[in-house]
Amino acid sequence: MRCNKIFLSLVAVLFVAECFSQALDNGKLNEYVKLMKANDRFMGTVLVYQHGKKVYSNGLGFSNIESGAKSDDQTMYRIGSISKTITATLILKAIEEGKINFSDKIATFFPSIEHADQITINQLLNHHSGIHNFTGGNFLSWNAQPKNRHDLVDSIAKGGNDFPPGSKAAYSNSNYVLLSFILEDIYHQSYGEILNDKIIKPFHLKHFQFGDKLIDPKNKTLSYYFEAGWNVFTETDLSIPMGAGAILSSGEDLAKVLDAIFHSKIISREMLDKMEAQSDGFGLGLFEKNILEKNAYTHDGAIDGFNSYFYYFPQDETIYVLLSNAENYNLETVNNSMLSIIFNKPVNLPKIDRYAVTAGELQQYLGTYKSQTSPLIIDISSKNNFLLAQPRGQRIYTMEATDKNKFLHVKTEVTLEFIPSASQMVMKQGPQTIVFTKQ
Repeated sequence: MRCNKIFLSLVAVLFVAECFSQALDNGKLNEYVKLMKANDRFMGTVLVYQHGKKVYSNGLGFSNIESGAKSDDQTMYRIGSISKTITATLILKAIEEGKINFSDKIATFFPSIEHADQITINQLLNHHSGIHNFTGGNFLSWNAQPKNRHDLVDSIAKGGNDFPPGSKAAYSNSNYVLLSFILEDIYHQSYGEILNDKIIKPFHLKHFQFGDKLIDPKNKTLSYYFEAGWNVFTETDLSIPMGAGAILSSGEDLAKVLDAIFHSKIISREMLDKMEAQSDGFGLGLFEKNILEKNAYTHDGAIDGFNSYFYYFPQDETIYVLLSNAENYNLETVNNSMLSIIFNKPVNLPKIDRYAVTAGELQQYLGTYKSQTSPLIIDISSKNNFLLAQPRGQRIYTMEATDKNKFLHVKTEVTLEFIPSASQMVMKQGPQTIVFTKQ
């Protein structure tokens, strides 16, 4: 009788898996991706991994515009802070091997760090250390220059602590750079060698690695920002983020690693439970969220115009991955729409209005605009037949023409409507409306 129950349970599991796979609407997923691609909303890869297998994958745009290389299943992207999920897994593996403990103080490794005699490895893992985030402030003035361990630890130490260890939580890249060096110390190997031994070789990964120094520049995936067309981002030297953000992966290899993590193929179920447990909104290299009334474990990453997301839904055995090297849209909106399609929830494909504005029309809008009700001063210019808006002291925003005299910045949903006869411009964002006059 017990055997029959086991058999029936197995049949039920297989039946649910088969039905869910059949229900995946690849046609609607393709339709959504095609819409994003046709309107230059983002470039990259989206992938769905289900019950240990890839069930959907699609590439958008180019990994390198200049060379004409298109994104595909082998394209590797900088995955940014998703690297933290991998680093946390490696630390938990080291704890299982008896090399370190959650309660170990970091003074053994970094005596120059403030409160190092109080900060534990666990507090680094779940961002309760209080150590200041070293990538804030003037980071962009030196991020393209290679740094060694001494440089990075010194920079982190000089930043001090933002709060007493364990008193609260705050996200800090410093925590995971230090965890990377702890791994190197206990294994007497470089981070890349550790990653290779513990994850890359055992799972036969071909498009997953630490750093990009050995990649031919002609074959590297570049990242772009949209300003009257796609422009190349300046790259952060990957010696800086270490295990906090220096891993590269294809969508499929990342899904394989995540599948291995969440099915206890790298660390035990007991360790995975500790990884998933949340304290003040932080797990160990993971966040827990409720999405579409489903529980998910997730992390995202952003570095130099690369954006990455994963969601793992344990109840559906589903992993969703989005890796992007260029975006001109709210990628959270893309995720929500794609996941709604995956889980058969209602979703309306976005309506993208386009108006063929001429260079002559754009000329009448150019100039500097001030308001009597706002301190904002906005300079309006044009480039490549796009309207550019730049609030003084801020970045340039590329505005898309949606109708005569009307323009939209898609990501922020800011609209500008010009009234040429009155030399006025009306800016709207949500409930806010500001009237500007051309000077």
